[in-house]
Amino acid sequence: MRLSTFTDYCLRTLMYVGAERERLVTIGEIAQAHGISENHLMKVAHHLSRSGFIDTQRGKGGGMRLARDPGKIVLGDVIRQTETDFALVECMGDASTCRLGGDCELEGILQEALAALLKVMDGYTLADLIRRGPRGEWQAIRLFPPATPATGDA
Repeated sequence: MRLSTFTDYCLRTLMYVGAERERLVTIGEIAQAHGISENHLMKVAHHLSRSGFIDTQRGKGGGMRLARDPGKIVLGDVIRQTETDFALVECMGDASTCRLGGDCELEGILQEALAALLKVMDGYTLADLIRRGPRGEWQAIRLFPPATPATGDA
């Protein structure tokens, strides 16, 4: 299974907003930090707001912030709110044309695997993806160090 790009962007947005708890964060800022289209992030922010994960403030000086404590944002809930298709194979969908019908155990095994994935994700919150830095500031946990901007001195 692969999570959709939309879910990936939602998780990245929540991590960024969660790491910047002291101020409002803009879509442009997140877009630049992650190299993501602002148009895509507008849809992400709208969805996260509708789902109750973030609060938004429009207008000059506006932006977004978490709607609740990061320890209360369960990653499994985010995935359930953002993924549109949990049918891992065609037979799990509503319009299945599988000819095997009741003679196949694959659907049940895959349902069990999907339930296990979501159970694991239910054991983690947004707080597990952000931490306090050496000066007490919140920061998203990064797998790679941030890129150093080119200075043009070379």
